[in-house]
Amino acid sequence: MTPESQASEALPSRRSRALRGGRHRGDESFLLPPGSPALVLAVPGPASGQAGAVAGELARAVELENTGQPALVASLGGGPEGLGAVLSRLAPARPDEPAAVVVPLVTGPDPAIMSVVSAAVATAPVPVVAADPLGPHPLIAEALHDRLAEAGLARADRIRMMTMVTEAGGVVVAPPGDQAAVRQAEITSVLLASRLACPVFTAPLDDEAALRGAADQLRASGVRTVALAPHLIGPEVSPDRIARAAVAVGGTAAAPLGAHPALARLAALRYAEALAAALR
Repeated sequence: MTPESQASEALPSRRSRALRGGRHRGDESFLLPPGSPALVLAVPGPASGQAGAVAGELARAVELENTGQPALVASLGGGPEGLGAVLSRLAPARPDEPAAVVVPLVTGPDPAIMSVVSAAVATAPVPVVAADPLGPHPLIAEALHDRLAEAGLARADRIRMMTMVTEAGGVVVAPPGDQAAVRQAEITSVLLASRLACPVFTAPLDDEAALRGAADQLRASGVRTVALAPHLIGPEVSPDRIARAAVAVGGTAAAPLGAHPALARLAALRYAEALAAALR
């Protein structure tokens, strides 16, 4: 049984998972009945520009591919589309349930972001539950693999019948944040190494010395080419930070995860887990 299935089976019977056919429906769906608590994607920064575009695309994928119900987007930057304002406009459909589950749109634990989410949840005028960040999870490794393959830096998933064969001999996974973020990303690195059958190291995105050190270790082990895999969605950092990190490892960077379908599946999963825990 997959983690997604375990989470969905933990929900009360009226929220049990049902699979819906059709080419736009994934293998794992968390179909929600009308009146279910809202799923709110909490976006670092303003809910406009690139951040808003990525979040909006993920929200649509959450609805169409996973839950069957609209997902809301809220900014952690405040304003009328800020998380506090969005939560203040909600009301629970049933007295024994929360009005919303807030899913932080980050790939791993980030103390600064989680503190903003916790404060908004604690001060909301209605009962609200905060979910865990999207990662670590095997689906993050799947998404990183896809981005590397799209850039010609890794063999693509054979199950998808893709034929790209250009590949890096080693990969440096680079998360934003401190050593705690690196430790979380190391879990994903192990999973990615298993998928790629090549060595994968982890180093902070903004620590050029650590990035160079990771690349040097890869080359010392016989690796000839090194790729950078940004362990992030994208809007939370500027593109030049990724470019500098690629220079530090002496290789090419894959694109950020962006609105990868795996992240929409993870958002639905984190929602299901948090709601199951709240309704116990």
